[in-house]
Amino acid sequence: MLAFLVRRLLLMVLTLAAISVVSYIVIELPPGDFVSWRVEQMAERDLASQEDIDALRQRYGLDKSIFYRYGQWVTKLVQGDLGHSLSWNQPVWELFKSRFPMTVLITVLSLLFTWTVGIPIGIYSAVHRHSLTDVFWTFVGFIGLATPNFLLALIFMHLSYTYFPDLEVGGLLSHRYVSAPWSGAKLLDLLGHLWIPVVIVGTAGTAGTIRILRANLIDELRKPYVATARAKGLSETRLILKYPVRLALNPFFSTVGWVLPSLIAGETITAVVLGLPTAGPLFLQALQRQDMQVAGAYVMIISTLTVIGTLISDVILAIADPRIRYQ
Repeated sequence: MLAFLVRRLLLMVLTLAAISVVSYIVIELPPGDFVSWRVEQMAERDLASQEDIDALRQRYGLDKSIFYRYGQWVTKLVQGDLGHSLSWNQPVWELFKSRFPMTVLITVLSLLFTWTVGIPIGIYSAVHRHSLTDVFWTFVGFIGLATPNFLLALIFMHLSYTYFPDLEVGGLLSHRYVSAPWSGAKLLDLLGHLWIPVVIVGTAGTAGTIRILRANLIDELRKPYVATARAKGLSETRLILKYPVRLALNPFFSTVGWVLPSLIAGETITAVVLGLPTAGPLFLQALQRQDMQVAGAYVMIISTLTVIGTLISDVILAIADPRIRYQ
């Protein structure tokens, strides 16, 4: 196991290095740069001249080659410096520091919601296959998978404004608490708003969990060891939970490393629709403004979470299933 961990850590470093190259190139691919965006803003006030444009490019180092700029950027990343935002004119970490706590909170709660709702329903649907309840949840699962989260957010907002005008949808706090210091009333107000994005973001994951667990568990229930356990007189509930469910959960253990990054990245458009103060809208604005420092740092944070999560997934899978061996 130690040799496996060392090998995986080395591969993680190489993977992140490759991701940094690809992400930098992809973000730099669109024509223009941050100065182009600034020039558009200045042109609206007739302030743009060639001298101003050249001065801005020199100020932000955009007159250098892409190789030089990549070297400067990745050197700072290795040293733990996420860089300085060009468009917001402050350290990137300061921008993320105020938004990532809410991002992680929504993501973790959405994940708990997904597993709490999806796993029991998936087990029930597999055990009662082709029943009316199974057909209903199968239909709900397909609808959940086919409907984008941001569309659910729009539908929810329309219904709330039309039929429940007293229900505040959008943001995580009421207007009177946005600038107020933290207190019990502010915490209760946050909890009153928090369930809406959690349910919306977790809907697709819940539908996917139901479908995957149902299919895996049905496959496990057909295997000979289940018939053997029944022949030995093991109770149905204990049999299902101790053996087939345990093995049917392997895909969730093996993909847990992708869940958090996918939820963080997947809530971007939903956060824009609901007006959530999370990292996703910040990333979108950085791409629109071609702010490489913010966009590149966001991609690298998500990539780091992915490779670390994948390593954790492999270790959890090895612990949960003794059949897994790293030879």
